[in-house]
Amino acid sequence: MRLYLLDYGAGNVQSLANSIKKLGYDFTWVSSPEDFEKATNLIFPGVGAYETAVGHLRSRGLFEPLRTYIQSGKPYFGICIGMQVLFQSSAEATTDGLGIIPSPIEQFDDGDKSVPHMGWNSADIVDPSQAEDITNPSAYYYFVHSYCAKYNPEKYPEASQWAYATTQYGQELFMSSVRKGNVFGTQFHPEKSGAAGLALIDSWLKSSGTGQVSTPSTSLRKLQPKPKHLLTKRIIACMDVRANDQGDLVVTKGDQYDVREKSVTADAAGAVRNLGKPVVLAEKYFDAGADELCLLNITSFRHSPLRDQPMLAVVRAAAERVFVPLTIGGGIKDSVDPDGTPRPALEVAGAYFRAGADKVSIGSEAVYAVERLRQSGWKRGDGTGAIETIAHTYGRQAVVVSIDPKRCFVDPETYQGPYRDELVFGKDDGPETTRGKAWWYQCTVSGGREAREVSAVELAKGVELLGAGEILVNCIDRDGTGLGFDLDLIRSIKKAVRIPVVASSGAGKADHFVDVFSQTEVEAALAAGIFHREEVKISDVKQALKDAAINVRD
Repeated sequence: MRLYLLDYGAGNVQSLANSIKKLGYDFTWVSSPEDFEKATNLIFPGVGAYETAVGHLRSRGLFEPLRTYIQSGKPYFGICIGMQVLFQSSAEATTDGLGIIPSPIEQFDDGDKSVPHMGWNSADIVDPSQAEDITNPSAYYYFVHSYCAKYNPEKYPEASQWAYATTQYGQELFMSSVRKGNVFGTQFHPEKSGAAGLALIDSWLKSSGTGQVSTPSTSLRKLQPKPKHLLTKRIIACMDVRANDQGDLVVTKGDQYDVREKSVTADAAGAVRNLGKPVVLAEKYFDAGADELCLLNITSFRHSPLRDQPMLAVVRAAAERVFVPLTIGGGIKDSVDPDGTPRPALEVAGAYFRAGADKVSIGSEAVYAVERLRQSGWKRGDGTGAIETIAHTYGRQAVVVSIDPKRCFVDPETYQGPYRDELVFGKDDGPETTRGKAWWYQCTVSGGREAREVSAVELAKGVELLGAGEILVNCIDRDGTGLGFDLDLIRSIKKAVRIPVVASSGAGKADHFVDVFSQTEVEAALAAGIFHREEVKISDVKQALKDAAINVRD
């Protein structure tokens, strides 16, 4: 078997390479059109925008050789974009795809759900005789996409014959896997789907390597959506990474963002709190069942991110050991190196994607972008900002915006400011410090050190308009308190946007995760310190959620 991987020039393909190495297979990257003739097996992975992917294939002279390879009958495995380009066209693009499957890629309806479809969902085999052939019908796989191939035998009878597995999101059914002859494809990411995903890749490689690839029955099955989809709630372990005073990268955590230990003397700064090595902790949380991992670079050299070799090395090492989604934050912005070299945010994000990241998190730069958007009268941006350029190239699902708000107290009787409709009022049975008070949530920048005249709700709406695909909601007032998530804040953000929201800050026990999922519509919840200090284990959280009948991945 001469296995080749096709890298179209954008998106995180390193994760698949890591998975194949983990399974013990050798491979070669496609570097020229002639490589398609050498390959006996081909995998085309990628996260990104459809138009960008097709455009890169055409500009590099790979589009027609790819079509020829597939039509030759040699085994082909397309992942995410690699599956979508098999179709005629996409609502995401003006350019046509390969046209091998005669139907379009369409956008999800966001009327009953958040878009992008992001997280762990089932993949239900269409033909029962094919059960457990490649895809495990009892497993969950990781999805992250805004466009899909809808399963509609009446409208697309020929295309529907390609359906190997379907997935339900909201009340829509789409083809989460296609299969016919030599062609296999998944909308989900097996390289980010833990043990189940690795098993799927291994199964395909073994079956395609022997040439024994079966084809599902061509009889069409009319499937009806179930009352509720099986998308799970996600538990995310977050690691704040910075250099300590000796220059070593460590995972740290602080209360209200103060990461130093208390000093014995008033005139001396305490040491940076050291809770472990980032790669070691990342692997530990992967083994413990975390659904995603987040590495936030809070050290000083994030101001020169492409010279930040230690952090890039951390990402590379972590991506070789963990096979769930990895988000990287810190320094994802337009910057200038010390020697005067400009570094666009797109270039910085690209470096982290190539190192193994799946999503990038943008913080302060998002606040500044929304301030500019507000000044323009809420007209769409000019396409040059960090959120816009990264979303255009890699897809909006690759862009997370991290919001760091704090309560701004006002007089409930006299306040007539711009955020009057967003005011939250303290409950009579609530904490004594908030009874009789009113506040709105004010965004901050620079790690919470500077407040800006932008509300958290305003920021959420603005970044969604600019192209962000997910929002991480922190709360400075709750950070490190162990009092639970700020449900008022989370509800207000979730109500304002149609993209997925991650709750953060304040978790102190497993029941706090139950509270946030049962009392808000949030898709995921994140914690850091309680996991690092082992005050709460990920298994404890998931068991509490199961006991509360909240769907989670084992």
